[in-house]
Amino acid sequence: MTNYNFEKVFKTFRKHYNQVPLELFKDDPYKTLISTVLSSRTKDEVTLKASKRLFSKAKNLEQLGQLEIRSIQGLIYPVGFYKTKAKHLKMLAYRILEAFRGEIPETREELMSLPGVGRKTANLVLNRAFGIPAIAVDTHVHRISNMLGWVKTKTPEQTEKELVKILPKKYWSEINRLFVSIGRQYTTKKRLEEFLRKESLDFKMQ
Repeated sequence: MTNYNFEKVFKTFRKHYNQVPLELFKDDPYKTLISTVLSSRTKDEVTLKASKRLFSKAKNLEQLGQLEIRSIQGLIYPVGFYKTKAKHLKMLAYRILEAFRGEIPETREELMSLPGVGRKTANLVLNRAFGIPAIAVDTHVHRISNMLGWVKTKTPEQTEKELVKILPKKYWSEINRLFVSIGRQYTTKKRLEEFLRKESLDFKMQ
């Protein structure tokens, strides 16, 4: 049986954890959903500032739906694909108000039915807003999971499927925030390897 050292890895990563900026909104389903949609292909610091600007004008779904698309664009610029995201946000607000009576959905399938919401975004919202275990795999989770030898995959989608098979459910809600925090601190392969070696964590040379 493969020894993945899950407990040792998570204990070490918790010790070195720095808060991920968007966790600021984790107790608010509306703000969590909107900021996570904005975060795609965008640095967290940029997303955080854009989210705060948007929330100053749209404190809820009703106010978001009332904003003109051009106004949303101006508030969220310079997030990546800001024009497309502005359209998605307005459509998303209408859909939640009409189809879900203004309540943010609490299932992956319902979340993924919303404009601009993919699997990773849905899983992050489930984790952050509702405390529902789900493995949200981004580039950091994908890269570090492969380095640790937990998976041998080419894409984040493949990584999620493999992690679901081997990772105990008690770690599902933690893996994204911990791995993102470590990935942000040790941005290069060399620095990450040095960190893992210093902490006596086994990893695969890549």
